[in-house]
Amino acid sequence: MHWKGRQVVQILKIDGEFAGGIAAVGDGISLIIYLIITLLSGNTGDVLERLLVNYQNTVPHEETAGEKELSEFVSVVLADTEYVWTEVLKDYGYQYEAPKLVLFTDAVNSGCGIASSQSGPFYCSGDETVYLDLSFFEELQSRFEATGDFAIAYVIAHEVGHHVQNLLGILDQIQEIQGQVSQEEFNEYSVRLELQADY
Repeated sequence: MHWKGRQVVQILKIDGEFAGGIAAVGDGISLIIYLIITLLSGNTGDVLERLLVNYQNTVPHEETAGEKELSEFVSVVLADTEYVWTEVLKDYGYQYEAPKLVLFTDAVNSGCGIASSQSGPFYCSGDETVYLDLSFFEELQSRFEATGDFAIAYVIAHEVGHHVQNLLGILDQIQEIQGQVSQEEFNEYSVRLELQADY
């Protein structure tokens, strides 16, 4: 059964400039001088704050034909997950609230901070949004030879699984125990969290 995808997909690209005119990419010497001057003033927290907060100029990205096809496929998969989770959670007395979805290239400013394409797909509970980097899907096919629609659908469903964990309070429970158990035990909980999102 095919469901019409909803139009919540955005493709964003980081502009590449800090407020104040220092280029984030390409002009490394200016950035180093800026950091040294600021660090000598003793405001290291202020430097990080400026680097992270001011580096949020996102601009709409013009889709290629391949990206357009991928975004349409992603929106259909997302609609399928919404249908399934609405029905499943209704059986248990819960109301499903759909996540937002953002496709991005290079980097994105999320409710959990700035993330680069190196972080791969992720879910941010801070803004209840699934973030998917388009280059990750290209890498799935070229590097890992995970061709076809299933691999992409699997990744989307996994991140939506984290959204369901958030809605049910499971992410909060895991976060609460982080300081109460050993790192080894917390790692076990983290693995279980990932496996549950797969399930």
